[in-house]
Amino acid sequence: MADPSSYRPKPGQIPDSPGVYKFRDEHRRVIYVGKAKNLRQRLANYFQDLAALHPRTRTMVTTAASVEWTVVSTEVEALQLEYSWIKEFDPRFNVKYRDDKSYPYLAVTLNEEFPRVQVMRGAKKKGVRYFGPYGHAWAIRETVDLMLRVFPVRTCSAGVFKNAARTGRPCLLGYIGKCSAPCVGRVTPEEHRELAVDFCDFMAGRTGTYIRRLEKDMMAAAEEMEYERAARLRDDVEALKRAMEKSAVVLADATDADLIAVAEDELEAAVQIFHVRGGRVRGQRGWVTDKVENVDTSGLVEHALQQLYGEETGDSVPKEVLVPALPEHPDAVSQWLADRRGSQVSLRIPQRGDKKDLMTTVQRNAQQALGLHKTKRASDLTTRSRALEEIAEALGLDTAPLRIECFDISHLQGDDVVASMVVFEDGLARKSEYRRFQIKGFEGQDDVRSMHEVIGRRFKRYLQEKERTGEWEETPAPSGPVPAPHTALTAPADPAAGPDTTADPVGTTPDPVGTTPEPVDTTPELMDTTPGPVDNTPDPDAEPREDDGRPKRFAYPPQLVVVDGGQPQVAAAKRALDELGIDDIAVCGLAKRLEEVWLPDDDDPVVLPRSSEGLYLLQRVRDEAHRFAITYQRAKRAKRIRSSPLDAVAGLGETRKQALIKYFGSVKKLKQATIDEICEVPGIGRRTAESVAIALASAAPATPAVNTATGEIMGEDDGGSTT
Repeated sequence: MADPSSYRPKPGQIPDSPGVYKFRDEHRRVIYVGKAKNLRQRLANYFQDLAALHPRTRTMVTTAASVEWTVVSTEVEALQLEYSWIKEFDPRFNVKYRDDKSYPYLAVTLNEEFPRVQVMRGAKKKGVRYFGPYGHAWAIRETVDLMLRVFPVRTCSAGVFKNAARTGRPCLLGYIGKCSAPCVGRVTPEEHRELAVDFCDFMAGRTGTYIRRLEKDMMAAAEEMEYERAARLRDDVEALKRAMEKSAVVLADATDADLIAVAEDELEAAVQIFHVRGGRVRGQRGWVTDKVENVDTSGLVEHALQQLYGEETGDSVPKEVLVPALPEHPDAVSQWLADRRGSQVSLRIPQRGDKKDLMTTVQRNAQQALGLHKTKRASDLTTRSRALEEIAEALGLDTAPLRIECFDISHLQGDDVVASMVVFEDGLARKSEYRRFQIKGFEGQDDVRSMHEVIGRRFKRYLQEKERTGEWEETPAPSGPVPAPHTALTAPADPAAGPDTTADPVGTTPDPVGTTPEPVDTTPELMDTTPGPVDNTPDPDAEPREDDGRPKRFAYPPQLVVVDGGQPQVAAAKRALDELGIDDIAVCGLAKRLEEVWLPDDDDPVVLPRSSEGLYLLQRVRDEAHRFAITYQRAKRAKRIRSSPLDAVAGLGETRKQALIKYFGSVKKLKQATIDEICEVPGIGRRTAESVAIALASAAPATPAVNTATGEIMGEDDGGSTT
């Protein structure tokens, strides 16, 4: 009996999307298939206290040895995929499907004089139109209930129909308008059959005609002031739209295709394949591979095709292969596939319709597989330890770098030059220690000079912290006022920074530009003018606060400084440390082009293997620094673009700024107004009006904006810049 905690996924690994999950035993046999609207919430129910579980559920989770899941777009897709897998694997614990009954279909008996809409199971009959299958009969009944508002087709049994015809009274559905009551002659057999055919056409996907017809009738009824009829038609349209929910998992009948999706980064790629046979997803395969060579998406697709079909022949190669990108030589690959199948094979990229929707689902699964792989890899203690040891060995360090700081420079053509500092401890991101800088020592674009300034400012602050706390005493330097080399701290690498409520979890999507400010150094020369949130929550990991109420910052040194760049940036960082007399902190650079590691004073780079865990960790650190820097740079640029001369007026808030612009129509007209005219704006006193007039008079002329579509130069009245 297995312990469920031994294979329980971490909560962050499970997506909160709809999907289907499978429990497997130690022999990899599928023992249970289930669906969920929210995979994270559903799977959490299986890993609670065993005593609280149902006996059958407890038996299942203790028999299982692993759990896996597939993400889909909607709950309907989850129903259909659950059906496919239950039929394929016949899981031991899915007892409700062990009675040899097939899944239910929505059937229309066109072989009868008065066609009937009903739920059918078992073998298909001639002359009956089938739709589905569905996961549950209630799903069919809900759909039929919506459809009968517009297509009132008979749904009663033969006995009820004959009894109504004998008594001359229809059933309840006939009275409430959900049946056309052919049993009592309200419609002719031909009219009723036409309703049934229209019902089938709508279920087959030809929906636009009926929706447009009903909307046209609704508008006509409204124009004729038949509001009750218009309201009924409106409700009919809404009912049809609710019944039109598509399932990207089920394709057209007799569709045989394989859909291949790829998710990749610089080092790894995840491939996912959905096998569709007879319009159903019959199987799923996937793997994660190291990109041991420089290969793009087209190359990855070609390698996947070779691996999939290299030993397959006949019907094992489908008629259609749908891919995210065509190989470099698609005609040759198509011919190779055709030779293996023995007939023509279509290799293409889906552009529209259900196949494109299903390709989106496959792509989501590929992204999920890659993210899960990276999460496992990053969170595994053994892997992280190996990565740190590989870095120490490659760079010639005495010990593993338990604290790594990485710096990156970001700008847009020399404007809004900023820098970032990210911190990784024990191979994991320490978001509360992130810092960002504005480059103030010079103007223009010079990444090397910017890197020198940032490294110098960061470690100058570190020396100040040490001196303030008495951890070292300054001794005369050999020459000049440079502090003497210090001794590395022996304190544990637990940075003393206040809590950072704005930092996003590791691996999540970056915050939208300008919405969530991250930690800012409060030293005057490091100060970011962007106001940050006030957080009074105590941090149990923080150092005892000083008299000013702030925790110490920049008080802990890294064992390794990584800069984003090559030899010039590394040399600048090393020079900044030498100028401060710091000689016990290693420096390296990671060049993005070839992922080469550069050391100071070395003419040749250190090349780590592409599959190296050490290179993977350095790359994660560098990419995080780049993300943090570019997010800050974009926020500064957006703030500068949105600036206005009114920003310089003390005490003028956003509400009164908007009131001024609304009253005068533009900054240009406001600039031309007198003080008395400005005072006429509600909420604006004379002193404020004088301040506004002075600020606008001293503001530099606005740069004219250009309409990129017409080439026309626009003034401020036309929406031009107000800076």
